[in-house]
Parts: sequence; C-alpha cells; structure tokens
Amino acid sequence: MRALLDLALPAARLLDPETAHGLAIRALSALPARPLPVDDPRLAVNAFGLAFPNPVGLAAGFDKEAEVPDALLGAGFGFVEVGTITPRPQPGNPRPRNFRLTEDRAVINRYGFNSGGHGPARARLAARKGRAGIVGVNVGANKDSTDRAADYVAGIAAFAGLATYFTANVSSPNTPGLRDLQEEKALDDLLARLVEARERVAPGIPLLLKIAPDLALPHLDAVIEVVRRRRVDGLIVANTTISRPAGLRSRHSGETGGLSGRPLFALSTRMLAEAYVRADGAFPIVGVGGIDSPETALAKIEAGASLIQLYSGLVYEGLGLAGRIKQGLLARLSREGTTLAALTGRRARERVAERFPGT
Repeated sequence: MRALLDLALPAARLLDPETAHGLAIRALSALPARPLPVDDPRLAVNAFGLAFPNPVGLAAGFDKEAEVPDALLGAGFGFVEVGTITPRPQPGNPRPRNFRLTEDRAVINRYGFNSGGHGPARARLAARKGRAGIVGVNVGANKDSTDRAADYVAGIAAFAGLATYFTANVSSPNTPGLRDLQEEKALDDLLARLVEARERVAPGIPLLLKIAPDLALPHLDAVIEVVRRRRVDGLIVANTTISRPAGLRSRHSGETGGLSGRPLFALSTRMLAEAYVRADGAFPIVGVGGIDSPETALAKIEAGASLIQLYSGLVYEGLGLAGRIKQGLLARLSREGTTLAALTGRRARERVAERFPGT
C-alpha cells in the first residue's frame, strides 16, 4: 500500500489539485494501523525538549483537519504538524485556490485557512491520545475575528494535552491582515499572551512561531528579538512567499496566493540562515521551503535547520521522498564521519554573505 501511495501522489497531478489532495487524505485514512518505523539512531534529533526519531517532518497544510497523522508517521516522517486550525469553522477562499506550477515544480495556494474548527480536530486527536509519535498543532485565527490574538490563545487551550507542540501561524499570505501580527508590537503582545496561556494550560509544551520569507532583514531582527525576549521555543522558517522569482514558466505563475516548492528554496534558505545567525543558538529552527531531494534537505540543515519539513515536494516526488532524504542524510553522515548536530548551521554564515536572492 505504501508503494501505491508513493506512486499515487505524483499521479494525482492529473486531477484538480484540491480534489487530488482530498483523495490522498482518504487513501491514507484507509491504511491499517501499524507500528512506527524504527529509524537509524544517527538520525535522532533533540530539539525544543523533544526527542525526534528523525529530522524529516510534514509541514502544516497537508493534514489540515488532523485526519491522518498516524498514517503519515507510519510513512516515515519524524513528526507531523496538523492544521492550520481556526477556532470556528470557516470555508476559506473560493475555489479554485490551489494551482500546480508543474514546469517550475511549484504550487500556489490561496486557501485562506479553510478549517472545520477546533471541535472536530480536537476529537480526532483525543481519539489517538496515548499513541506514539510527535504531532504538532498549528493554530490560526478566523478571518472575521475581532481579536486574533484571542483566537490563538483559544487554540492553545483547545489542544492542551493533545499537541506535542504548538505552532502559531502568523505568516499565511491568504488571510487579509494576518501578517500584520509579525509587526513588533503586535507580535510582542501575541507571544506574551500565548506564553501565558501555554504556561497555564499546557506547561512545558513547546511553542513555535512560523514566519514569512518576505520579511525585510530589519523586520527579522525585531522578530528574533521578540522571540528571544518572550522565550518562545523556536521558529519555523518559512511559510509561502508572495514574491514571484524571475524565470517562472507556468501559466499559473500570476495567480494570487503563496508560492511554495522549488522556486521558494533560495529565499527561504537565505532567511533560515539569517535567522540562525541572529538567534545565536538561543533556540532551534525548523527549515521549510523547496525541499525536494536529499541535497536540498542537507542544504537546509547546513543553513541552520535542526529539523526540516516537507509539503510541496511530495506533490512531485511522492511520499517516498521522506525515506530518500533519510537515506541521503545517512550516506552523508557515513561519508564524512559526522553527526547531524555538527552539520547544523555550518554554512549559515556563508549563506548570509552571498548576494540576496532576487537582487
């Protein structure tokens, strides 16, 4: 069945992207329960106080409703992040809202936090309580909320006792005004409220912040300073980009929304390295954006990622991509006689010295 799924994801490109995604979730939900794979101990990573069996995670956006985290863990991911989940159900933006840029190995989406709300996702996660595996919950705000920070706090309360870690997603480009929460004053207020809520209802559970790749560097300075001051456990760098790199060939490249996949790799990796240098070891970073091979995974790690997450690469490479990345990482560790910890961030300063992508 796993081999069939590995073939099915790329084959699903023949269907409308959102329809194909729904079929992938249904196929995964039909898999029988099975023990988690046992990874080579050299792939283990300790970050945020958690013991990850391997550094390859699944980013939020694939399992939006927490329907199949165990099937995904069984496919070899070291951790799975579900969501983004909003307090109340909302439909998101009108369809079509997901576009494949096949020639560019990319995706543009403008889903807009389509969500069934806290209730159904909480019930699913409660049903799996006690099972092995790291499952993070990515929380967001309703589009029509009058107090978006309160929506994030509600997410912490709703999933306390069920989430292995929390992620506050303030960087989706598809909810108007959401990225304003990355502004220093608003971010400071949000993180203060989230840390207080976490300490009250879920003490010790890591809290991460997911940021955009489109921040100006002075703005990134402010974000890092607030994260350090509020003692948030880590960053996820980065979400999709509203920029459009030169050279895109697909007829869909002009669609509104967040661009992900291969064209995001250079920008997101540069921002990862910039964040790593600024953090100066204060917290671990999860690297996301454009990972579609062992080589791009390694580049993220060398730029400063303790962990990585996949999503758009699976559209073109299938679920087997996670396994191929793990094999590639092990081959590099054997060849160099080194460790993942030693590789993490070793080329970050080289990255930040390079010409900025797109300039």
